[in-house]
Amino acid sequence: MPEMPDIEAYIEALRSRILGQTPQGVRLTSAFLLRTVDPPLAALAEGRVEGITRLGKRIVFEFALPAGGPGGPPISWFLVLHLMVAGRLHWKAAGAAVPKGAGLAAFDFQRGTLLITEAGKKRRASLHLVTSREALGELDPGGVEPLDASPAEFNAALRRENHTLKRVLADPRILSGIGNAYSDEILHRARFSPFKMTQALSGGDMDRLHDATVTVLREWTERLKAEARQAFPEHVTAFRPDMAVHGRFGAACPVCGTTVQRIVYADNECDYCPGCQTEGRILADRSLSRLLRDDWPRRATGREEPE
Repeated sequence: MPEMPDIEAYIEALRSRILGQTPQGVRLTSAFLLRTVDPPLAALAEGRVEGITRLGKRIVFEFALPAGGPGGPPISWFLVLHLMVAGRLHWKAAGAAVPKGAGLAAFDFQRGTLLITEAGKKRRASLHLVTSREALGELDPGGVEPLDASPAEFNAALRRENHTLKRVLADPRILSGIGNAYSDEILHRARFSPFKMTQALSGGDMDRLHDATVTVLREWTERLKAEARQAFPEHVTAFRPDMAVHGRFGAACPVCGTTVQRIVYADNECDYCPGCQTEGRILADRSLSRLLRDDWPRRATGREEPE
């Protein structure tokens, strides 16, 4: 799922292409994408893109439309796109065809066409068109913005309930914009086990987690935005070769050389370094540990040279 750094990269690329532009047409090819019916998407042809912002993991396009017809005072409508796990954006030449199978919609502009696609057979991506900031606020899961929150606000948000660090970092009701990939990177940077409980953290621990969260998100956001200024981010992925642990199961930790381990659950995975995060202990994977029983390794053995 595209997370804060990926969404910010999309926004960086889109601002230079469609800000101030009026859609020439909207082609919706998936009945599952649009979750609102009033007003119709066709009404955006009378509007102009005035802003592109992020709401958690959603992209918000603000359109200025005349309230009483041409020459009337402008009003703002908001088109809210949630790409979910497999949704992606693509910038193509004006009038580009919507890909068969994966294509969900196309927004045609004078300078080019913005395509929305979704890999796989499940249709989870969503598009809402709302006509007020109050309605926009109803789509906000409510998590605090980690780059804007003070250490005290960050502390309060994470301590409201007692959950594992992995869970709270990726919970959009607690923290905004973080998912599976960057929560792994943050926990590795902070040197915490993903299963450590929030209420077990000392004040110093919480400060360390806050610092790691801000540092990791800023580093990746700045890096991906810089790339987006050079070319549209056509290949957004949660698995980047320069990440420390996420998606690097079986590779050497770049910090200590210990083999990166993985826990698989539902549709997600949690990757971590036993050497940096769990004092050498290998955390139990529910399915594999039950299968292997006494053969399940309890500690990391051997170290590899960091890549």
